[in-house]
Amino acid sequence: MQQQYPDEPTVAIIGSGFGGLGMAYYLKKAGIRSFTIYEKAASLGGTWRENTYPGAGCDVPSHMYSFSFEPHYPWSRRYAPQAEILQYMQHTALKHELLPHIRFGCEVTDAEFDESRGLWVIRFADGQVQEAQFLVSAVGQLHQPAVPEIPGADTFQGVTWHSSRWNHDFQLYGRKIAVIGTGASAVQFVPEIARQVKQLDVYQRSPGWTLKKIERTFSVFERKLLDAVPPLHDLDRLRIFGILELLALALDGVKWLEKIVTWVSTWHLASQVEDPQLRARLTPDYPVGCKRILLSNDWLPALARQNVEVVTDRITGITPTGVETADGRVRDVDAIIYSTGFRTTEFLTPMEVLGRNGKSLRETWKNGASAFMGMSVAGFPNFFVLYGPNTNVGSGSIIFMLERQQRYIRQVIEAQRRDGWRYADLRPEVAAEYDLEMRERSALTTFSGDCQSWYKTADGVNTNNWVGSMIEFARRTRVADLSRYELVRVP
Repeated sequence: MQQQYPDEPTVAIIGSGFGGLGMAYYLKKAGIRSFTIYEKAASLGGTWRENTYPGAGCDVPSHMYSFSFEPHYPWSRRYAPQAEILQYMQHTALKHELLPHIRFGCEVTDAEFDESRGLWVIRFADGQVQEAQFLVSAVGQLHQPAVPEIPGADTFQGVTWHSSRWNHDFQLYGRKIAVIGTGASAVQFVPEIARQVKQLDVYQRSPGWTLKKIERTFSVFERKLLDAVPPLHDLDRLRIFGILELLALALDGVKWLEKIVTWVSTWHLASQVEDPQLRARLTPDYPVGCKRILLSNDWLPALARQNVEVVTDRITGITPTGVETADGRVRDVDAIIYSTGFRTTEFLTPMEVLGRNGKSLRETWKNGASAFMGMSVAGFPNFFVLYGPNTNVGSGSIIFMLERQQRYIRQVIEAQRRDGWRYADLRPEVAAEYDLEMRERSALTTFSGDCQSWYKTADGVNTNNWVGSMIEFARRTRVADLSRYELVRVP
């Protein structure tokens, strides 16, 4: 039986995706039971609950895209589809008895630190107010849709939606559809809907580097073998980890590896698109990895279909009947689907977080978000961000990164329970040194290439991607060094 403490620190966790569930698991494992997950929706799942578009799935192999404490799940495929990932999260929450700690329908609007008491005061959309000693944001980066402001968009007489808010009631068969954007979501749903629609216009601002996806369903024999011999799961996880780390080196400045990945992607394009003119339009003019690498076997063939047109002319407006481009042409459509990503550089949107002396996190991050190891921000005591600035991985598993953060945060909370200080505030000099490191190292990676991506702010600052290996991140977060923090006792 786990040891119980009479004065456990209270912890508020915002969000019930992989970040929130993993944080809850590690707190519970440490014997801390006084935590609550606040979820704005009626069910758990985060981005895997929200994104239900056709073909939605993960581009990290299932055996790596899973918790280390719940690795042996009977995945049906090498790359799990959205519904199966959501089932895995529900399974994890049920097995580890996390559901009683989740309060659904609780949307946080703002949180303010009360320095005199060392507590976070958390306010909700329905007017409720809660207090907690520690506040952990697990809202992620991929939850606030980004919809571009296009002149005339409000005059369109057809149907519009963002890919993350898929309109399942709209009948696609025999319709003319416009898809604006060619990112990771479009790569998955365009091949699915191209087979159904009469005409599909795909508006591309810039092409992406595409690699072959080694995808297939596990055979009955393989499934039985994996279930009977769990270490095979672990070996495959280790194999995938090694491949992802090798690819990360290509993005982090190892030029010879970058050239190999570029050649492989170029060959993949040539083997799937015969038309030289179309192939030229689908060839990027920026370094591989500057934008998210696309894994797909169906994306390029879908763009080469007779009923699909890749439009590279700049969109100048939307008319009541369709989309107008710079050449003056209007392509009439029945529906417009925005596959324009998320507001990834606006971390915590739309929440307002106020730290010591009323310091606004939104104002602090107005020129680019930064947090020590993606977690701690100076002036915001006992506040931690999961999947925060510079923790996304160009090659790797975000769940691996999340678990390292969750273990780090658990150590800080355990230290408070043990030593009795009231709150820990990251030292400003530590924050400044880390921010400088991220900017200098980013300049050496392909993320700093001449492209527009969700990794960077409008000013070209990489606020999203980690600039090293997953192994380095694990090493640097293995022990929570409290000398980096100001530890304050409140009478």
